[in-house]
Amino acid sequence: MHTRYTTLLSLSLLAQLAQAQNTSPADSLATTPAAVAPASTLPEPPKDPRDKPSFIPAPVFFYQPETGFALGAAFLPVWRFGRDSTTTRKSNARLIGWYSQKKQTSLQLLHNVFTRDERWLLTGEISYYDYPIFFYGIGNDTKTRDESEISYQLLTFDQRVLKNVVGRWFLGARYRLTDLRNIQVDEPLTNDEGSQRPNLLYDLPARQRENTMVSGLGPSLIHDGRDNILNTYRGHYLELQGLFNTKGLGSDYTFTRYILDARHFEQLGGTNTIWASQLYAQFHNGDVPFRELATLGGANLLRGIYEGRFRGRQLVALQTELRKHLFWRINGAAFVGVGQVANHLDDLRFTEFNVAGGAGLRFQFNRRDRLNIRLDYGVGSGKSSGLYFGVSEAF
Repeated sequence: MHTRYTTLLSLSLLAQLAQAQNTSPADSLATTPAAVAPASTLPEPPKDPRDKPSFIPAPVFFYQPETGFALGAAFLPVWRFGRDSTTTRKSNARLIGWYSQKKQTSLQLLHNVFTRDERWLLTGEISYYDYPIFFYGIGNDTKTRDESEISYQLLTFDQRVLKNVVGRWFLGARYRLTDLRNIQVDEPLTNDEGSQRPNLLYDLPARQRENTMVSGLGPSLIHDGRDNILNTYRGHYLELQGLFNTKGLGSDYTFTRYILDARHFEQLGGTNTIWASQLYAQFHNGDVPFRELATLGGANLLRGIYEGRFRGRQLVALQTELRKHLFWRINGAAFVGVGQVANHLDDLRFTEFNVAGGAGLRFQFNRRDRLNIRLDYGVGSGKSSGLYFGVSEAF
């Protein structure tokens, strides 16, 4: 069992950096656009001085067994295209980088951009990391004693461009590329009983230990009815997409991925308590390399299970969370989730779900835009547990 330990550098420093973001609850609700946001033909309203962009750096400091101590920074811009808060929600980006005691580097840029009057939605990720992981094999009942350490360098370019078609429905395309290089496999593997066996990655075809390029393109349909995409109080989110990875796009593997992501948010007695739920499913067919299989666990899906602890061609997961304001800028959350992976859809069983749950705290770093920095602790199936640092909510 490997537990991830993560901590913020200083809440007091964050509070000083966030003072410029103070606003009343009424100001926050004023950023909520109308249920339908047609392109406006009227002159723009006067600029609200409280609606200025924010661009505030935050320190990142944590410890994990895989990295040792790590230090970095996060830049979290939030802005709006245009001045009309009734037709255009705020856009945001997250640039996070860190360097570890073991000379490991991670860089990640994520963005969600609404153009003026929400005519277009642009969302995606560009990231790079050189980072060890534990590989437990493939399936829904992998064993802790088979834990194998591997490491690699990974570059990800993932972008969606969607056009508003009606109301808050967006239709467009997604392109995703991953470039996996320099796979290192630790051998031999020594389990808790002291016996040795080859690293589990050697159970897979030799081609999967070589450099791999995966490139795919496909349609994406999104309905985004959330009042605030950083920290939702109410609304719905639905995403349906297909991704076709083919040699014609430069991919070393040919396979298809289908994704369903459905979320629901509602307020329980005002804005102090929020109930949030998510149903997530991922299905594959074709020749899928191990790194592209669906995985349970991590900082966003079933916190408490090590990311990749269970991986397979098919995945179904459901998680729900209660979020409550406690005092000052501090909020709390309690969460629970279930999920399962399988090789074929017919292999999914209601009696074989993995379970994870836990609780955490949020520090409202940017009060005006409801941007939280979170610290969650969870435990889950497979003798897993973890302490997770994140920017904005898990979903």
